[in-house]
Amino acid sequence: MRPGSGAEVPAVTRDVARAAFPKGCLAMRIRDNLGTLFADKEFKDAFGVRGRPGISPGQLALVSILQFAENLTDRQAAHAVRARIDVKYLLGLELTDPGFDHTVLTGFRGRLLAHGLEEKILDLLLERLAGMGLVASGGRQRTDSTHVLAAVRTLNRLEFVGETLRAALEALATSAPNWMRTSMDPAWQERYGARVDAYRLPTDEQERRELARQIAADGYRLLESVFTSKAPAWLRQVPAVTVLRTVWVQQFTRTIADGQEEVAWRGKDDLPPSRALIASPYEPDARYAKKRGSAWVGYKIHISESCDDPKESKRPHLITHVVTTDATVNDAMVVDEVHGRLASRDLLPAEHLLDAGYTSAELLLTAPVSHGVSVTGPVRSNTTRQAVRGGGFGKTAFTIDWPAKQAVCPTGATSRYWTEGVDNNGRDAIRIRFATATCAPCLARDQCTRSTQYGRQLTVRPQDQDAMLERVRAEQSTDEWKQRYAARAGVEGTIHQAVATAGARRTRYIGLPKTHLAHVLTATAVNLIRLDAWWNEAPLARTRVSRLAALDLAA
Repeated sequence: MRPGSGAEVPAVTRDVARAAFPKGCLAMRIRDNLGTLFADKEFKDAFGVRGRPGISPGQLALVSILQFAENLTDRQAAHAVRARIDVKYLLGLELTDPGFDHTVLTGFRGRLLAHGLEEKILDLLLERLAGMGLVASGGRQRTDSTHVLAAVRTLNRLEFVGETLRAALEALATSAPNWMRTSMDPAWQERYGARVDAYRLPTDEQERRELARQIAADGYRLLESVFTSKAPAWLRQVPAVTVLRTVWVQQFTRTIADGQEEVAWRGKDDLPPSRALIASPYEPDARYAKKRGSAWVGYKIHISESCDDPKESKRPHLITHVVTTDATVNDAMVVDEVHGRLASRDLLPAEHLLDAGYTSAELLLTAPVSHGVSVTGPVRSNTTRQAVRGGGFGKTAFTIDWPAKQAVCPTGATSRYWTEGVDNNGRDAIRIRFATATCAPCLARDQCTRSTQYGRQLTVRPQDQDAMLERVRAEQSTDEWKQRYAARAGVEGTIHQAVATAGARRTRYIGLPKTHLAHVLTATAVNLIRLDAWWNEAPLARTRVSRLAALDLAA
């Protein structure tokens, strides 16, 4: 077996590397400062003890990180191990070591995922850095998210259903060719033999509808053939067939009357929500989402990092956790997971800086109690018509009698209905409504509501959450709060570094688990790059300001 990642650097390799890089380089400084970063025993659960000795898992972990630090493909990373002196120095290899085939990296990632070790590499690095005093609990951390494009082409609806059926036919032709010869309509070979986007689709709307009906009917016929008693039962478990069945349920309606079959598109209001709607036959985990005018199919990455002043803390800014979700998951849903994972690493911050997408009244109240973390972040402003226009009776004009479960309007009238439930995001909410008979004759009605059929309605949070919201809304307009919260903006630079350095904007792999593993490796790579800059005492980059914004108008 080759020397593991803990072996000493061979003398010849060390001498040649130092001659070639007299000032050192990233790979060499990682080895010199961190020594044995990944011991093989840490990955023993994913590798057998019998059979011919394989490549050191610790070495493969280092190569995987280097791959993302330099945005290399598997082939390029394997070539770097064979050809580059600095990489041999990092891995502790002889200069004559032949390296390994690039497919070994694919198998290594597969083993990590199969044994639940996708977080192991970042855990080990943070554990080592905690022992060196370069990362610690307490202090301040910040979290933000950005979109990640799936590794598939975005298809329009007609292309999508056609390619879904073609993918199922391709899968069955590969796994059950004899069954396909006897069960497939010969016309399908010509109709779906090439990719749907390989030819021009009709532009006329009626022709497109006819083509959609033809594709839908063919898909139903294929599913009927697969699910007959004569077909092998295992065909129903083929992933492409499962995707086809789900997509057809989501996209089409089918009725059979008097022996006549009628299929049609589902209307927009009849489609499942985006969180359940498959967007690509080749990437069932990816979802369609839209945010601030940007739409994409894929995922989100949530990055948490320390953000204490390096001069005061004597520690660099390092990524402490990453979360990968599909594109439709609300940011607020991941905060508890982030705090729980940081607690398991003993890296919980004293203060957590979040943007408005993460913060909520419930989180502001529960985080200090459940995790001892003070959350700092803006809450959404009051967007009612009265608050936006600055006239009329807004929510603050009403007096809420919590024990009596009533609200009193500015004219002295009391509400009739008090309904406790949840809002569209699943958060606790209380809806208070005044009777129509109370509001109809009111002389101040125009200042309160525009409804001509119902009385005024208010939506509030439970008492403790409502009080918290009002307090934070008042605080976030002060200069002191803005100055404290300004540190959160630095996480945008971290996201840019992950995108520019490791290509985090588009995932390399298919599926949420593999994408998350890529994000863990990206975070680890960014940390090593930042440690290298820290050891070299490279100053942090200054925030860029345009020439127009920098003009001194007072002069």
